[in-house]
Amino acid sequence: MKVNLEYLEGKLESLDGEELMKIKDNINCLFQHCIQALGEEHPIRVVNALQTLCALIRGVHQKNKSTSGFDIINMLMGFDKAELCMKNLMESLDSLLCAEGSESLKSLCLKLLLCLVTVTDNISQNTILEYVMINSIFEAILQILSHPPSRREHGYDAVVLLALLVNYRKYESVNPYIVKLSIVDDEATLNGMGLVIAQALSEYNRQYKDKEEEHQSGFFSALTNMVGSMFIADAHEKISVQTNEAILLALYEAVHLNRNFITVLAQSHPEMGLVTTPVSPAPTTPVTPLGTTPPSSDVISSVELPLDADVQTSNLLITFLKYSSIVMQDTKDEHRLHSGKLCLIILTCIAEDQYANAFLHDDNMNFRVNLHRMPMRHRKKAADKNLPCRPLVCAVLDLMVEFIVTHMMKEFPMDLYIRCIQVVHKLLCYQKKCRVRLHYTWRELWSVLRLSTNAGQWKEAASKVTHALVNIRAIINHFNPKIESYAAVNHISQLSEEQVLEVVRANYDTLTLKLQDGLDQYERYSEQHKEAAFFKELVRSISTNVRRNLAFHTLSQEVLLKEFSTIS
Repeated sequence: MKVNLEYLEGKLESLDGEELMKIKDNINCLFQHCIQALGEEHPIRVVNALQTLCALIRGVHQKNKSTSGFDIINMLMGFDKAELCMKNLMESLDSLLCAEGSESLKSLCLKLLLCLVTVTDNISQNTILEYVMINSIFEAILQILSHPPSRREHGYDAVVLLALLVNYRKYESVNPYIVKLSIVDDEATLNGMGLVIAQALSEYNRQYKDKEEEHQSGFFSALTNMVGSMFIADAHEKISVQTNEAILLALYEAVHLNRNFITVLAQSHPEMGLVTTPVSPAPTTPVTPLGTTPPSSDVISSVELPLDADVQTSNLLITFLKYSSIVMQDTKDEHRLHSGKLCLIILTCIAEDQYANAFLHDDNMNFRVNLHRMPMRHRKKAADKNLPCRPLVCAVLDLMVEFIVTHMMKEFPMDLYIRCIQVVHKLLCYQKKCRVRLHYTWRELWSVLRLSTNAGQWKEAASKVTHALVNIRAIINHFNPKIESYAAVNHISQLSEEQVLEVVRANYDTLTLKLQDGLDQYERYSEQHKEAAFFKELVRSISTNVRRNLAFHTLSQEVLLKEFSTIS
């Protein structure tokens, strides 16, 4: 019989606590029968069992208010049978996910697991997950990510599921998913995870670009041409695509926990070249992640590629930097604020990593990274074709500087500013340690001087910063007159780099600098001690969103019923 999910959940929800307790034995019996049916040969029975389990879990949880006073595990399975029930359930799901069976069936297994994980807003209060920790499905998730066809079909769900499981009581006990994720070194698996994340972020970037172009070519564009760009910043805020914190959390956990994943950030996407024909048909059951629709395959549109005609590949880091440049433009919205903060935390982890710094500063890895820049009255939008081809660290610095100069608002986002400065500081520490001289225009970053000379509320703070830059000012004041004198004596209007270097070398001995200690030291990032509250709130928000998107139509899977319409 076809399962009526809506009716089942509605019926359970309509009962009060006492009425539910009266049918506890029936619920226990139905739950156990469903688990037994997962071992059936006939797929339609397995489908019905999975759907019924979804309805039971969601229906009973919706009744679990603090006033009802019943225990979820007891209500669904009974305390005495819970351990065996969950062991059998997890083993069956593991087998179905790893088997070479129906892709639609695997999709429903992942939906059931997502349903199980997200029934409570705070996943750490979901006691059923203790059994998911004991009976791990980690290897099944890895298998999905390492196998291209299954990754294209189920990669998004698998990555989100893993990110959520990693966050179950992560500060209170040993979480086996954290331990296992931290030691994964299989290249195919890590690349698979990177592709899924890149794909979801790229889809966001593409949707934003499409909306931006539509916005610029529409009525508002004509209006601004008439009345000028007085309201351009306000109008720009209307171009919004819902952010995807779930996939960003997955990227964070991979970067933070697994040092081997760092190598994935810089790897080009072999399956993400210029769009010609799709590599695979569209999935039969597309997932909708937090208001966006993932691409139908690993193909990413050409707008995601570096603009160098000779380079037809992108990488996860470039895609992530573009995503960050969009969500960090407007941090007034709560989701964008969370996304912007998480982007900066991810960049903090990257800026601390030795290997990441090596490829960020590698002169042989040059890209044109077209970051989104906030429209402002005092500057024109830079033409894409004028972008220089530079090491990736320049794009990271551009992103930090862009945030710093475009968020001078009354409600000053001090927390985000500090994070931006910390990323810049960590990159500079690496450059000093490894003697890397970066060709970068620092002028936009070092402009606090004007604030210290004006009478305003920031004068004192600006004066402190200006005082701290005493060495930079000493260098400028010492060498500028020497360079001008050299040019005048030799009748040269513009000195070459070599001539300037010659002047510096000749006058270096007379330069007096103040000795500064500890500038190349910094406190390393620590999640548990400083960011625990942020991540608890973030995971709660993601859990709510995932649960909301597991609507009846995604769980009922009409395609499954067509696929298994008869029992032979």
